[in-house]
Amino acid sequence: MDTQKQLHETISALADGELAASEVELAFAALDTPEGRAAWSAYHQIGHTLRSDGCGGELSEGFAARMATALAAEPPLRAPLPSPASGADGASAAPDRVTSLP
Repeated sequence: MDTQKQLHETISALADGELAASEVELAFAALDTPEGRAAWSAYHQIGHTLRSDGCGGELSEGFAARMATALAAEPPLRAPLPSPASGADGASAAPDRVTSLP
């Protein structure tokens, strides 16, 4: 796993109160960087927003348009097609074809 991603996951787990004791030192080291402090702040803002009643007008102007643009830029999800060798439940050992979802 990429180091930055792991540090963000560690900070997120600390913010959620779910960090293993063995990782506390790593989390505090990450918080000693500007990027770590920014991540800590972002995770707390996300948590506050999720716990609040509605957004209370706190979203910036144009947020919905920017979110729609970002979602439109995401690659389509792909799911395996059931293979002819699969059982009645559609399970297969390994998918041999994939297709885009509608």
